[in-house]
Amino acid sequence: MELLQCLLENGERRLGIIEGDQIREVDVIDSVYDLFFHADAEGVDMESAAYALTTERLHSFERLLKENRVLVPFGHPDPYHTWITGTGLTHLGSAESRDAMHKKVKSENEEKQTDSMKIFRMGLENGKMKGGQPASQPEWFYKGNGLMAVPPGGEIPLPSFAMDGGEEPEIAGLYIVDDTGEPRRIGFALANEFSDHKMEKVNYLYLAHSKLRHCSYGPTIRLGELPGHVTGRSRILREGKLLWEKEFLTGEQNMSHNLANLEHHHFKYDLFRQPGDAHVHFFGTSALSFTDGIETEDGDLFEIEADCFQFPLKNRLKEVVF
Repeated sequence: MELLQCLLENGERRLGIIEGDQIREVDVIDSVYDLFFHADAEGVDMESAAYALTTERLHSFERLLKENRVLVPFGHPDPYHTWITGTGLTHLGSAESRDAMHKKVKSENEEKQTDSMKIFRMGLENGKMKGGQPASQPEWFYKGNGLMAVPPGGEIPLPSFAMDGGEEPEIAGLYIVDDTGEPRRIGFALANEFSDHKMEKVNYLYLAHSKLRHCSYGPTIRLGELPGHVTGRSRILREGKLLWEKEFLTGEQNMSHNLANLEHHHFKYDLFRQPGDAHVHFFGTSALSFTDGIETEDGDLFEIEADCFQFPLKNRLKEVVF
């Protein structure tokens, strides 16, 4: 099941179930966050809870998107209680592009591998958590709170102090910490993590700065499990014409870490197990336009799609003065 959050013409929030290219409205509950706690209280899964509350009211996805009424599909009612984080160097095709960004001249007596390649190899050799035993730690980064989430169809701001603004097509895991402090995975969303790759290229220690950028995810949340093999496409359009396009592969079959290990190394910290908090955790990517020499510009349109999600994620780049 895929769910979507949107606004009615009068500004009221609604939760809907995806049915083809339409959205079937859910009654009483108007957010995925509230649906989780409602289902938990009723002792049923979220799909059953949503189906039990369906109405006859249908909405056109294209109309909702055109009228800017599609919301991010998940988050805490208070954006300050939504954590947006991620992991990198987790995919079998992700090391080469990152390594190229961080290459530097080394003497013959120094290690020839960059730190990026070293941590990637750690994941290759020991990134799969088995039998409850943690595997190698992945790279981890912080993007911000819910204020950094741009809705599908919205403009991703490029601040004046940025050196670059590039897409990162990936899957995000969506979580709620329940009343006992236990993280519960709600589902997955298509995502554009969006980073400043030029800044990161200056020095790897600038990674933290490069990740403090807005992002987008959605337009839907997929409940349940993620397929082991996911095929997606990422493209950039400029003035209506295709500028760049590339296929990306994700899902555990295409990753050096499994999801259990990535989740363990995020939620092992007490800070991230506060009851009621929502988490959006990016799992990494293997395809970037930046590594193909693309420099984005104001007005460029990012489009990301994947075979296990009904709708693509679209956002336009907008230069702003911060």
